[in-house]
Amino acid sequence: FLSIQVNVNLAGLPALVLPCGFVEGGTAGLPVGLQMIGAAFDEEKLLKVGHIFEQTLQNCRFVPPLIEDDTAW
Repeated sequence: FLSIQVNVNLAGLPALVLPCGFVEGGTAGLPVGLQMIGAAFDEEKLLKVGHIFEQTLQNCRFVPPLIEDDTAW
């Protein structure tokens, strides 16, 4: 597994981070986020793509299993 970190602020590029689920197994189902990086001065396109992504996953719940079980009281 290769993880590359890009300091988007230093590069001057627009970025957007969206929740996209939880790691299965492991301890407490850690959250997973998707970082989208756009071209310089192309914030509008990046926000449109982020909106489409959110609409595609609108029926998914991003509540950790441990918290979800505790809220039923």
